[in-house]
Parts: sequence; C-alpha cells; structure tokens
Amino acid sequence: MAATAPRTSTSTPPLHDLRSFLPQFRRKLDLDARVWKNSKSRTVVHSGLKSFHNPRPWRIDRISDVMHGASGAPMASTVLDSSVSSKRVKKVCLFYCAETKALAERVAAQSDSIELRSIMWRTFDDGFPNLFISNAYGIRGQHVAFLASFSSPGVIFEQISIIYGLPRMFISSFTLVLPFFPTGSSERMEEEGDVATAFTLARILSNIPISRGGPTSLVTFDIHALQERFYFGDNVLPCFESGIPLLKNRLQQLPDSDNIAIAFPDEGAWKRFYKQLQHFPAIICTKVREGNQRFVRLKEGDPRGRHVVIVDDLVQSGGTLIECQKVLAEHGAAKISAYVTHGIFPNRTWEKFEHAREGNPARGLTNFWITDSCPLTVSQVQNRPPFEILSLAGSIAAALQI
Repeated sequence: MAATAPRTSTSTPPLHDLRSFLPQFRRKLDLDARVWKNSKSRTVVHSGLKSFHNPRPWRIDRISDVMHGASGAPMASTVLDSSVSSKRVKKVCLFYCAETKALAERVAAQSDSIELRSIMWRTFDDGFPNLFISNAYGIRGQHVAFLASFSSPGVIFEQISIIYGLPRMFISSFTLVLPFFPTGSSERMEEEGDVATAFTLARILSNIPISRGGPTSLVTFDIHALQERFYFGDNVLPCFESGIPLLKNRLQQLPDSDNIAIAFPDEGAWKRFYKQLQHFPAIICTKVREGNQRFVRLKEGDPRGRHVVIVDDLVQSGGTLIECQKVLAEHGAAKISAYVTHGIFPNRTWEKFEHAREGNPARGLTNFWITDSCPLTVSQVQNRPPFEILSLAGSIAAALQI
C-alpha cells in the first residue's frame, strides 16, 4: 500500500495561527479607516469597520445602517442620488413632421436629453411620398420618438410610413406622440351603416412594428371618447395624458383666482374633467332639444358674480360654447373665459369668438385658452385676443421619460 502523501503548504493553517494574525489584521483596518476618514466614502468604510469589531456576524440589519455612518450622520446621498438619476435619464431622438416643428423645438428646449432629428419630406411626381430618414445608422440602439399631427387625411399616410419605418431600424424603443387623436370627434354610432373611423385609426396604430424594446408607446392628450382606449391592440401601449394641469397652473396666476368657477357645457364634459377640477365651484349646463333646435340650459350651480371658465376637451364650430356663454351671462357671471385642449376650428370658426374688451361677458370672452395640440390653429390665432396658447411641450418632454 502506497505511503500517504505529505500535506502541502496550501492546507488550512492551525487555529492558533489565525488568532495570532487577527490583531495585525485589525491594526491594518484601523489604519485604512484613518486614511479614508477624509474621503467621500468615509461613512461607508467607517460603518463597515464598526460592524467588523462587533462580536456579532457582520450584516445589514436596516436600510438606515447603510444610509448612516457610525455617528448616525447621513451619508452623502446626494451624490448617490444624482448618479442614479443621471442613469435613469433617457436620451431620446425626437423626429417630427412639418406641422409639429415648432412644438418639437419647444419640447427639445425642455431637456438636454432630447435631441431633434430630421426627416426629408419629399414627394414623387405622382404626389406619393418620397421620404428619407437622415442618419438612420445613428439611431440604432437609441430611444426614438416621433411627434405627429394628423390634421387631415392627406397627411396621415406619409406620417404612418415614417411611424412604421422607425421601429425597424434596430432602435431601443419607440414612442409615438400624437397630441390630438382626431377621428371620432363627431362620430355617433346611431344606426346601422355608421363607420367608426376612430376604431380604424386605432387598428392602424396597433399594427406599428415592434421595436427591440417592445410595443410602441402612444402618448395622446384628452382623447375625445374615453372608450376609444379599448380600441387599441396589444402592440401599442396608450398613455393618456391631460392638458388640465396647464389650465390649473394658469388659473392660479390670475388676479381673481379665488373667485373662479368651472362651467361644463354638458354632462359629458363634467364626467370627463370634474375630478381634476373638483376644488373649484362647479356649474353644469345641459343641451335640450326644442323642435329641430338644440339649446344650452343651466342645470346646476350659480355663476353670479364669478369669473366662470367653460372647460371642454375640444371645439370645432364653437356653437355649444357660445350658447353656454350666453346662458352664464344671463345668470350674472362677472367674467367668462373658456378652455379646450384641442382647438380644431375648421374653416376659421375661431373668428366667432370676440374679446370682451369692455368687460361685458355677454359680448365676448375674457380669455380663451387652448393648447398647441393643433399646430395649424396655433399659427392662425397666435397673439389674437382672447386666445392664449398653453404649450404641451413640458408635458410631452416628461412623457418621453416614462
């Protein structure tokens, strides 16, 4: 039988050797602690040393044990927080169509993490789009967004072509910002044969190719019919935002902010917005039919002596808002203003609204606030009282970080 091989020097040393080594090891750690005391990481090292000298095994009992040193003083968490937050900031390449160029520039001005990228919007001789995405290789692996405006059926096809093309360019994620979801604003499914074009557009957007990061994120503001959120398929993640926070901020700046009441032109507007505006006195109007005509009547609330702000999601011809204004003036409103997220105003119907220069609420509006969700309207009413533009740029920039 072969002799047993002798133990090598790599075997575990006897226990008494480890005990003799511990004092030397502790002195070494104490020296390291003194060296680190003036460094940014002093509290971390000091906390660890204290635990090492504790006869109990070293462990993290609480989060506060990590966030505080031996003296109980907070760590330099601001450095950690800033480093973490900087990692969370998403660099976004923002493309845009011709109509949304001004809004895209305002969005990019909100954050250094948003970089504008250009598209060549050309056409062939037959009128069909001839499009080119500049620096396509440069957006690989990047978070990409497109700021769209479906102001008319004629511009939808070329933008859909871009929207379908961008996710295929090996981008990290894709966000479509469509501030105003246009179809369905006047649709009524009242009889067999009516076609829900809102559902058609939702199906088109639901088939956007999936990017490397997954389904497309769709950001839209105050969609007209709340049930339209269920029209979208699983390949798109709708993110529904609202312009009402912009209105609330603006109302706080008014000299008579403590005398404001909110009027809803119909029960649909009340159901949509009352929760966001519930700290204001509410006035609810309703539409009644008399023969072949429809009129607005005051249902509940008292506008007497107040600055009344009519709130709705959109305006087209403006007939309902004007009728609502008349009713509120008849019931003693001191001032009347209006807010809509989407000022559509086809055929320049914005010209119906006059500025109450003499302070007579029956003759005009003190203010008419709209957002820049409809760029063509903004270009027409800019600097024309009573209109004032509340920009969605900050809200869009924040949504791009989701």
